[in-house]
Amino acid sequence: MPVLNRFVKQQEFASYEDFYENFSVNIPDNFNFAFDVMDVLAREKPHERALVWCDERGAEDSFSYQDLMYLSNQAAAVLCGAGIGKGDPVMLILKRRWEYWIILLALHKIGAIAIPATHLLTAKDIVYRCKAASVVSIISVDEPIMRRIDEADAKLRAEGYTGVRFKAFVRSVHAAADDAPPVSEAPGAAHQAVPWVDFHAALKADRTKPAVFAHPADGAVNDDIMLLYFTSGTTGMPKMVRHNFVYPLGHIITAKYWLQVEEGGLHFTVADTGWAKAAWGKMYGQWLCGAAVFVYDYDRFAPDAMLDVITRYKVTSFCAPPTVYRFFIKENLARYDFSHLKQCSVAGEPLNPEIYEQWKAGAGLRLREAYGQTELTVAVCSFPWFTPKPGSMGKPSPGYDISLIRDDGSPCDMGEEGQLVIHTGAKKPVGMFYGYYRDAELTGSVWHDGVYHTGDMAWQDEDGYFWFVGRADDLIKSSGYRIGPFEVESALMEHPAVLECAVTGVPDPDRGAAVKATIVLASGHEPSNALKTELQEHVKKTTAPYKYPRVIEFVAELPKTISGKIRRVQIREEENG
Repeated sequence: MPVLNRFVKQQEFASYEDFYENFSVNIPDNFNFAFDVMDVLAREKPHERALVWCDERGAEDSFSYQDLMYLSNQAAAVLCGAGIGKGDPVMLILKRRWEYWIILLALHKIGAIAIPATHLLTAKDIVYRCKAASVVSIISVDEPIMRRIDEADAKLRAEGYTGVRFKAFVRSVHAAADDAPPVSEAPGAAHQAVPWVDFHAALKADRTKPAVFAHPADGAVNDDIMLLYFTSGTTGMPKMVRHNFVYPLGHIITAKYWLQVEEGGLHFTVADTGWAKAAWGKMYGQWLCGAAVFVYDYDRFAPDAMLDVITRYKVTSFCAPPTVYRFFIKENLARYDFSHLKQCSVAGEPLNPEIYEQWKAGAGLRLREAYGQTELTVAVCSFPWFTPKPGSMGKPSPGYDISLIRDDGSPCDMGEEGQLVIHTGAKKPVGMFYGYYRDAELTGSVWHDGVYHTGDMAWQDEDGYFWFVGRADDLIKSSGYRIGPFEVESALMEHPAVLECAVTGVPDPDRGAAVKATIVLASGHEPSNALKTELQEHVKKTTAPYKYPRVIEFVAELPKTISGKIRRVQIREEENG
């Protein structure tokens, strides 16, 4: 019996309405994804591929479900031996190394709290996260992030924080044994109370001699914290999003009905393991649905190289942010064989309709968009029962009772822009977060009276499709009009001279605010007043005339968060001096 059948009785539906009304998840007591899904798969189909990994330099490896069970058991034994136990917060800075999946499963087995983080963190970022979450262990890729971790550790200890008691590194697959820092000579080791441990040396991973790690008697229960995700901090300090052990079951909808992974297929989501998108597309839902996970480990994004691995490894379903597709459509797509690729999805930022149309023309596949947050699973989606409308997020997922409200809390009319909210009074969606860790005040400010306020603005058309407008903080109020940046950005993206853009408001004595476009030009185009005028006229014709950017600035690059999202707040702050 497929493992998914243990959690979902009905998987086929006649229509979207049937799906929305009747889809449900059976949630067992004391559910633990590592034991109740992965170890079950290891027993039922031990030799079937579960994880396919390769990197930009030609290294590759493949792991069966049995491999993952054996290796995660061994990793759990190593961590327990280092004093890591139930409820202990462990930060993982492992980029796209295959060890991430092994160690994460091991932490689930122990009942510890996993805190995925990006390798782009500064020492200051690491200090903030360690103190905020009481981190007891950091497991990282090798240099250069190790030096930043040691710098952070030294600052923490100078302040009297001695919580970090185990640090381990994962050696680069291309490094010789003596290339990575030895334990006794790790960066700053002489000044640290805790030395670095070579995780592979500790693991002694011999797949023929598995360590035994049984389901502990005092194992995690459903409401225990399984994951803490720090948000990307687009508008302020990162928040700690708390997910419990039921969270993986919320991603059944993600994988089966949005990404549409195939039993025995190979799914590829472009995401660093430090962000929640990796949980969406690189493990839970995919394995629940019987698909293998594909991981492409790279430091520098090259669209032609990524397209090559998609076709060479016969990826069957693919998901990436709009930026990736933006670069794909600049390539000669006719060179690539997409015959194995059955489904393409997009998320992370709103999708410009121009990208949708060009990808469909070049690859022959529609892009299915979805909306969610680190706090949620897929809340709105272009599901398979209806044709996507380019630029629309789609319709609500089962379990998500969604509406749009005005500033005064009253419901919006059809076509009227408002804040997207989720009603949780009757039932909370499976996989939705349990509040911000150690911050009841912040949680209460966005989630009260049975309503979670997403902070995102949207409108709904007569067919029930939702359309993203922008973050509430990003809306521009000009001459009495409320202008969402996304519509103006979409219009600009249709122009061949525009590679990337961000639309913000700037102070204007007559209008209150004027629309400003900060633009990165495509190759072969140069800044000029003539081009500014051309772009302004293009927006006037494509959208309402009052929405055109009165101010245009050409830049070499846009400010972004460490997750790659555009920081409009920084553009506004720089403009306001």
